[in-house]
Amino acid sequence: MKVVEKKARDEMMEEAGETEGARRATGVFPAGAPPAGATPDAEVVAKAERRRFTAEYKRRIVREADRCTKSGEIGALLRREGLYSSHLVTWRAVRDRGELEGLSPKKRGPKVAPPDPQQKKIAEQEREIARLTKRAERAEGLVELQKKLATLLGTPLESEP
Repeated sequence: MKVVEKKARDEMMEEAGETEGARRATGVFPAGAPPAGATPDAEVVAKAERRRFTAEYKRRIVREADRCTKSGEIGALLRREGLYSSHLVTWRAVRDRGELEGLSPKKRGPKVAPPDPQQKKIAEQEREIARLTKRAERAEGLVELQKKLATLLGTPLESEP
């Protein structure tokens, strides 16, 4: 009799959207609503890219900052443009040094140095030395083989002058 009552009670709970203890099914919540703070579908945003500023944009911002005379105007300019004060400091220093090309975005990563012609020649000579050494060792091995063969056959070898 208890088994029949338990089955009937379980069926009633499932119809109402309720579950019992550890037997909670995925996606079924008590009282039929998801818990607070649960997000059903989380959107994955694309990876943020580094901002790049053109040389003209940098020059314009530096000129605008130089024209600011009242307290707080530079801060308002930076907030409006979404910039940091370090941007302005860096761009002013580059301008003061006269490095106009320094105001344009620089390519990131390791700098590629042109190959040194002397190093190229040294590498070429090392390869040639290694090739000739290998050839000389092979020739010496053949000479040793010929000597052993001549000794076994009893053929006298000509002596070196």
